[in-house]
Amino acid sequence: MMSGIQTPVLGIVGGSGVYAIEGLTNQRWERVATPFGEASDELLLGELNGQPMVFLPRHGRGHRIPPSEINFRANIDALKRAGVTDLISVSAVGSLREDLQPGMFVIVDQFIDRTFAREKSFFGTGLVAHVSMAHPVCSRLGNHVAAAARESGIDVVKGGTYLVMEGPQFSSLAESRLYRSWNCDVIGMTNMPEAKLAREAELCYASVAMVTDFDCWHPDHDHVTVEAIVKVLLANAEKARSMVTSVAPRLQADADACACSCRSALQHALITAPDARDPQMLQRLDAVAGRVLRLGS
Repeated sequence: MMSGIQTPVLGIVGGSGVYAIEGLTNQRWERVATPFGEASDELLLGELNGQPMVFLPRHGRGHRIPPSEINFRANIDALKRAGVTDLISVSAVGSLREDLQPGMFVIVDQFIDRTFAREKSFFGTGLVAHVSMAHPVCSRLGNHVAAAARESGIDVVKGGTYLVMEGPQFSSLAESRLYRSWNCDVIGMTNMPEAKLAREAELCYASVAMVTDFDCWHPDHDHVTVEAIVKVLLANAEKARSMVTSVAPRLQADADACACSCRSALQHALITAPDARDPQMLQRLDAVAGRVLRLGS
């Protein structure tokens, strides 16, 4: 199912409310087998005004899977096998800044990874690779998403640092204050190792952090009710659907997509000599690293 890079395929990973987009045609759910186990759910494939789209519920439909148990490698591998070239991550976050109010969107451009219980690479013994994460998201795709959000009337901030915690528990007050002292902007549990794996898979990746509430550093945090958070979540999902509808034609019209550096992230990343590479690893990486492995064969 691998797609050539001439035709962009937009992938969305996020909550179930995001992919209920009006106008999505030729919809079908497909299970994609991966050598890394089961993805969170089947993939929803469809088209929006001619733009191929693929949706994956990150936690599974019905929100069955907690952050630490998401099979991020299977998710990214499945999306790659489905032909996705440009991946937008949509996730709920807490705010670490007074001016980032519930209901606002942040187009993240940096991460601090504080997770510790997750598989973070497709590579390992038998085939070693090191990709750059200095700039962990695709600025080209991020610009499209920011423009689409503004066009949809969303209060959006371009740029911000996402502190990714392990979870599933929320932060202690001391931790929340520490992350604020690090100049982090939002906090959540899902974008790592997702962003790292997307880079290894040579996908363009943009992160949309949707603020639902303030983290516990805020003096009014304890007064926030679940009902209020759910209300913001539902409103954010509606905004996200509008944003996705607006970003699709921008991606279609982007003549620079094929030349994006994200598409060649593995070009000089493989360290293991060809004659020392594990054949089983090569087989597992047929989708993720197939482009460079074929070049090296």
